[in-house]
Amino acid sequence: MTLQTPSILGPTEGEHWHFLNGLMSIKADGAQTDGAMTALVFEGRRGFGPPLHSHDIEEELFHVLEGEIRFTTGDISEVVGEGGTVFLPKQRPHQFQVLSPTAKMFQVTTPAQFGDFVRKLGTPAESATVPEPTEVDGARVAEICAQFQIQVLGPPPPPLD
Repeated sequence: MTLQTPSILGPTEGEHWHFLNGLMSIKADGAQTDGAMTALVFEGRRGFGPPLHSHDIEEELFHVLEGEIRFTTGDISEVVGEGGTVFLPKQRPHQFQVLSPTAKMFQVTTPAQFGDFVRKLGTPAESATVPEPTEVDGARVAEICAQFQIQVLGPPPPPLD
Protein backbone atom coordinates (compact mmCIF):
# COMPACT_ATOMS: atom_id res chain seq x y z
CA MET A 1 0.00 0.00 0.00
CA THR A 2 1.26 3.47 -0.82
CA LEU A 3 0.30 6.83 0.56
CA GLN A 4 -2.23 8.52 -1.65
CA THR A 5 -2.05 12.14 -2.68
CA PRO A 6 -5.11 14.26 -1.85
CA SER A 7 -6.76 16.16 -4.68
CA ILE A 8 -9.37 18.89 -4.76
CA LEU A 9 -11.28 19.57 -7.97
CA GLY A 10 -13.83 22.19 -8.89
CA PRO A 11 -17.19 21.36 -10.49
CA THR A 12 -15.91 21.41 -14.08
CA GLU A 13 -12.45 19.98 -13.41
CA GLY A 14 -11.38 16.43 -14.07
CA GLU A 15 -10.60 14.24 -17.05
CA HIS A 16 -13.52 14.44 -19.51
CA TRP A 17 -14.53 11.58 -21.82
CA HIS A 18 -17.36 11.11 -24.30
CA PHE A 19 -18.66 7.66 -23.42
CA LEU A 20 -21.61 5.86 -25.07
CA ASN A 21 -23.27 9.21 -25.94
CA GLY A 22 -22.76 10.55 -22.41
CA LEU A 23 -20.07 12.55 -20.64
CA MET A 24 -17.89 10.96 -17.98
CA SER A 25 -15.70 13.30 -15.93
CA ILE A 26 -13.16 11.30 -13.95
CA LYS A 27 -12.55 12.93 -10.58
CA ALA A 28 -10.29 10.24 -9.02
CA ASP A 29 -8.97 6.97 -10.40
CA GLY A 30 -6.93 3.95 -9.41
CA ALA A 31 -3.61 5.73 -9.75
CA GLN A 32 -4.71 8.39 -7.26
CA THR A 33 -6.45 5.99 -4.85
CA ASP A 34 -3.95 3.12 -4.88
CA GLY A 35 -6.53 0.98 -6.67
CA ALA A 36 -9.25 1.58 -4.09
CA MET A 37 -11.88 3.32 -6.25
CA THR A 38 -12.85 5.34 -9.27
CA ALA A 39 -15.02 8.43 -8.76
CA LEU A 40 -16.63 10.26 -11.66
CA VAL A 41 -19.55 12.42 -12.71
CA PHE A 42 -21.83 11.14 -15.47
CA GLU A 43 -24.04 13.43 -17.57
CA GLY A 44 -26.50 12.23 -20.20
CA ARG A 45 -29.58 13.09 -22.23
CA ARG A 46 -33.09 11.66 -22.04
CA GLY A 47 -33.18 8.04 -23.14
CA PHE A 48 -29.52 7.31 -22.43
CA GLY A 49 -28.97 3.93 -20.85
CA PRO A 50 -26.28 1.26 -20.91
CA PRO A 51 -27.10 -2.32 -21.89
CA LEU A 52 -28.17 -4.74 -19.18
CA HIS A 53 -24.89 -5.80 -17.58
CA SER A 54 -23.12 -6.93 -14.43
CA HIS A 55 -19.67 -6.28 -12.99
CA ASP A 56 -17.75 -9.35 -11.87
CA ILE A 57 -15.50 -7.48 -9.43
CA GLU A 58 -16.85 -3.95 -8.93
CA GLU A 59 -19.42 -2.55 -6.52
CA GLU A 60 -21.12 0.66 -7.73
CA LEU A 61 -22.64 3.59 -5.89
CA PHE A 62 -24.64 6.28 -7.73
CA HIS A 63 -25.87 9.59 -6.29
CA VAL A 64 -28.24 11.55 -8.53
CA LEU A 65 -27.28 15.23 -8.66
CA GLU A 66 -29.80 16.43 -11.26
CA GLY A 67 -32.71 14.92 -13.16
CA GLU A 68 -34.49 11.57 -12.92
CA ILE A 69 -33.04 8.17 -13.71
CA ARG A 70 -34.74 4.76 -13.65
CA PHE A 71 -32.54 2.04 -12.13
CA THR A 72 -33.46 -1.58 -12.79
CA THR A 73 -31.93 -4.62 -11.12
CA GLY A 74 -33.69 -7.96 -10.96
CA ASP A 75 -37.36 -7.34 -10.16
CA ILE A 76 -36.62 -3.87 -8.75
CA SER A 77 -37.26 -0.85 -10.98
CA GLU A 78 -37.23 2.56 -9.28
CA VAL A 79 -37.15 6.14 -10.52
CA VAL A 80 -34.50 8.03 -8.58
CA GLY A 81 -34.46 11.83 -8.49
CA GLU A 82 -32.13 14.50 -7.22
CA GLY A 83 -30.53 13.49 -3.93
CA GLY A 84 -31.32 9.78 -4.35
CA THR A 85 -28.61 7.15 -3.92
CA VAL A 86 -28.34 3.65 -5.40
CA PHE A 87 -25.91 0.89 -4.38
CA LEU A 88 -25.40 -2.00 -6.79
CA PRO A 89 -23.37 -4.99 -5.58
CA LYS A 90 -20.97 -6.79 -7.89
CA GLN A 91 -22.41 -9.61 -10.01
CA ARG A 92 -25.91 -8.07 -9.86
CA PRO A 93 -27.41 -7.53 -13.36
CA HIS A 94 -28.58 -3.94 -13.78
CA GLN A 95 -29.13 -0.99 -16.07
CA PHE A 96 -30.37 2.56 -15.85
CA GLN A 97 -32.04 5.07 -18.15
CA VAL A 98 -32.24 8.87 -18.07
CA LEU A 99 -35.94 9.91 -17.93
CA SER A 100 -35.60 13.70 -17.61
CA PRO A 101 -34.35 15.92 -20.46
CA THR A 102 -30.85 15.62 -18.94
CA ALA A 103 -29.40 14.06 -15.81
CA LYS A 104 -26.21 14.16 -13.82
CA MET A 105 -24.96 11.72 -11.19
CA PHE A 106 -21.87 11.07 -9.11
CA GLN A 107 -20.60 7.49 -9.36
CA VAL A 108 -18.07 5.55 -7.28
CA THR A 109 -16.85 2.08 -8.25
CA THR A 110 -14.63 -0.09 -6.11
CA PRO A 111 -12.08 -1.47 -6.62
CA ALA A 112 -10.72 0.95 -9.19
CA GLN A 113 -10.68 -0.02 -12.84
CA PHE A 114 -13.70 1.85 -14.16
CA GLY A 115 -11.60 4.89 -15.11
CA ASP A 116 -9.46 2.71 -17.37
CA PHE A 117 -12.64 1.21 -18.85
CA VAL A 118 -13.98 4.71 -19.64
CA ARG A 119 -10.65 5.63 -21.27
CA LYS A 120 -10.61 2.45 -23.39
CA LEU A 121 -14.22 2.69 -24.59
CA GLY A 122 -14.60 6.48 -24.68
CA THR A 123 -12.97 9.32 -26.58
CA PRO A 124 -11.30 12.33 -24.95
CA ALA A 125 -13.58 15.36 -24.71
CA GLU A 126 -12.10 18.80 -25.22
CA SER A 127 -14.70 20.32 -22.93
CA ALA A 128 -17.15 19.10 -20.29
CA THR A 129 -20.11 18.87 -22.66
CA VAL A 130 -22.45 15.97 -23.44
CA PRO A 131 -21.84 14.85 -27.04
CA GLU A 132 -24.47 14.69 -29.74
CA PRO A 133 -25.80 11.13 -29.97
CA THR A 134 -24.19 8.81 -32.51
CA GLU A 135 -24.59 5.13 -33.40
CA VAL A 136 -23.03 2.86 -30.76
CA ASP A 137 -21.13 -0.26 -31.89
CA GLY A 138 -22.61 -2.93 -29.61
CA ALA A 139 -20.00 -5.55 -30.56
CA ARG A 140 -17.15 -3.19 -29.61
CA VAL A 141 -18.89 -2.34 -26.32
CA ALA A 142 -19.25 -6.05 -25.45
CA GLU A 143 -15.62 -6.75 -26.41
CA ILE A 144 -14.21 -3.96 -24.23
CA CYS A 145 -16.60 -4.79 -21.37
CA ALA A 146 -15.25 -8.36 -21.34
CA GLN A 147 -11.70 -7.00 -20.98
CA PHE A 148 -12.82 -5.31 -17.73
CA GLN A 149 -14.84 -8.22 -16.30
CA ILE A 150 -18.15 -6.58 -17.21
CA GLN A 151 -20.72 -8.98 -18.65
CA VAL A 152 -23.16 -7.60 -21.24
CA LEU A 153 -26.39 -9.51 -20.60
CA GLY A 154 -28.92 -7.74 -22.79
CA PRO A 155 -29.66 -4.69 -24.91
CA PRO A 156 -29.89 -1.07 -23.80
CA PRO A 157 -33.31 0.09 -22.59
CA PRO A 158 -35.82 0.82 -25.36
CA PRO A 159 -36.19 4.39 -26.64
CA LEU A 160 -38.51 6.61 -24.55
CA ASP A 161 -40.00 8.66 -27.38
